[in-house]
Amino acid sequence: MRYEPIDPQLFSGNRDRLRGLLQPNSIVIVKANDIYPTNADGTMAFKQNSDLFYLTGVDQEDTVLVMMPDAMDPKDREIIFVKETSEHIAVWEGEKLTKEGAQGVSGIARVEWSNTFASALHRLVPQAEHLYLTTNEHLRAAVVVETANDRFIRECQQRYPLHRYQRLAPLMHRLRMIKNPLEIPILQHACDITEAGFRRVLGFIKPGVGEWEIEAELLHEFTRRRSRGFAYGPIIGSGKNACVLHYVENDQICNDGEMVLMDVAAEYAGWASDLTRTVPVNGRFSPRQRQVYDAVLRVLRAANGILRPGIRPLEYQMQVLEMMERELVGLGLIDAAEAKQQGPDKPLVKKYFMHGTSHHLGLDVHDVCPPHEPFAEGMVFTIEPGIYIREEGLGVRLENDVIIGKHGNFDLMGNIPIEADEIEALMHPSGIV
Repeated sequence: MRYEPIDPQLFSGNRDRLRGLLQPNSIVIVKANDIYPTNADGTMAFKQNSDLFYLTGVDQEDTVLVMMPDAMDPKDREIIFVKETSEHIAVWEGEKLTKEGAQGVSGIARVEWSNTFASALHRLVPQAEHLYLTTNEHLRAAVVVETANDRFIRECQQRYPLHRYQRLAPLMHRLRMIKNPLEIPILQHACDITEAGFRRVLGFIKPGVGEWEIEAELLHEFTRRRSRGFAYGPIIGSGKNACVLHYVENDQICNDGEMVLMDVAAEYAGWASDLTRTVPVNGRFSPRQRQVYDAVLRVLRAANGILRPGIRPLEYQMQVLEMMERELVGLGLIDAAEAKQQGPDKPLVKKYFMHGTSHHLGLDVHDVCPPHEPFAEGMVFTIEPGIYIREEGLGVRLENDVIIGKHGNFDLMGNIPIEADEIEALMHPSGIV
């Protein structure tokens, strides 16, 4: 097994918290994601539905969770349906979870085969009044492909049109935004793997290496430490490519005198980390590079000080923009007098810092959360300010992941080098340029 086993109490606890949010006489049904095709007979790597994984820990296709807390028969109150293995499947794909294996992973006592789900559905749904079904309601989602859960909603509404349908997504967002204490060590391990990869490439980067070679070094280190690989598509942008926020080609040579921005991190056991570092290709910051780098680092540290319980995201972002405005004036990119007249939208600042500073992190890199929810203890956020000077071909972004605490935030990436002097020392351990 690639990962260390996860305590099933994590998933049992998540289901317990969900039960407390349901209306009386409800049934919850969540299906696994499809395996999506590529071309010919190819398929994409399977990625489990995050809500299903959060509630069960089962990372396998053709899985269905049914929760019916008020069912008359106690055995119907919690059922997981998993794909039955066969000799053919064992030979071609490898064996699937046994019933005992699914019990051990999820903590659910009753396990049935997926091919019995339709008959169980027809028996259980008429006993319920409210049906909670899941949809992708992430604010950034661009849904163009029908999912297994989308199909199931349509089928249910056709078959059971008079039931009261409820949105599961808002409940799951509320649960997932506050991390279960058992999630934190897994997130920390993902960050530790990311640290190992970053330290490795600091000794590898030099003029003439390809962005793709840096990507390969990171992937090697991540997978050898039992990660499945990148938590998201890696961004390795040297020179002017660092000014492209979602640059993913990673196909250029890193040249002497440039900086290389690396927005890349490992996943572990399904949880994501998210790191950005920007380093000089030759191992030494030029005066201008150091000036911009230190400005971004000051904003990151100041943002960590105001990312505290009770503050709202829009208020937080405006405070960060005000800090960034002062830094941009100091860098000579914005005129101080013009800055005072630019208005609350800060268009002059957004020319050089055009994205948000923080997002939730968890099972998804951009993890779910109710819109405009105030920050609270137990949330995990990125902090990732950046300055992008396209006219100079210079972009710097720095990013760490933090847990919001009662008396202060805990930096999950606090051991990953970030000070400019430390970066230079690690890229040139002998002190010789």
